[in-house]
Amino acid sequence: MISYEWFTILVIIFILAPVIGAITLLWLLVFEREFALLKSQNTKLAMEKELHQMEYMQLNQQIQPHFLFNTLNLLLSLARLKKIDELVKSLEHLSLFFRFKYQIKEQLIPISKEVEYTRHYLEIQNLRFGQRLKTTVDCDEELKNALVLPYMLQTLVENSFKHGLEKKIGEALLDIKIISINEKVILEVRDNGPGESNKDFTQTTHSGQGLKNISRRLNLLFKDKATLSLTHLQGNGMQVIVSWPLIYQDDVDVKS
Repeated sequence: MISYEWFTILVIIFILAPVIGAITLLWLLVFEREFALLKSQNTKLAMEKELHQMEYMQLNQQIQPHFLFNTLNLLLSLARLKKIDELVKSLEHLSLFFRFKYQIKEQLIPISKEVEYTRHYLEIQNLRFGQRLKTTVDCDEELKNALVLPYMLQTLVENSFKHGLEKKIGEALLDIKIISINEKVILEVRDNGPGESNKDFTQTTHSGQGLKNISRRLNLLFKDKATLSLTHLQGNGMQVIVSWPLIYQDDVDVKS
């Protein structure tokens, strides 16, 4: 026969068991809801990251038809003048230019590779301008393995030709300087073209191309840690200065 004490305990258990079960079930439902919400947020973040990656790569692959048309005209002129050596040289540089353009898939590449890629562009322009064109490229030795947006230097250089040097009569000067200050890379591209002081930023970048393309890519990767400024110099010429955090491949590997 069950004692009074055990009977009381059993009654309490039978009363509390459904309550405990209900509380446990409610806790499980809340936990499941929080887990589903967290999973949804992670999925959303992954989708946003993928969209940013797709947008970034699309911006990377944009190419100015202006340069392509000018190069084709150059090739045609060289062919008509039967300047075979110059024609072969320009075709070689154009081939290497496009090989870089469509092989590079990384978000960031070494500055040395970007400079090499840009030199192919400059060699083609040298054939167009001849002795009139004078270019200098000054890059600190320790920065050659630092990382940069692919095609950024080439785009800035192309912008100088398109909006300045191609309208310049006489000697055409282009100066490129890459230095580091306070853990940031500073890239400066300066030309002595006539400039476009009467145009605003949007017009100068031609509706999403050129400098605006670079600005969007910098924002996708570095947010407010990167800057881009365009200055119309007194007299003649334009100066573009871009700054972004000084990072190397090892820094990217650690973060990823």
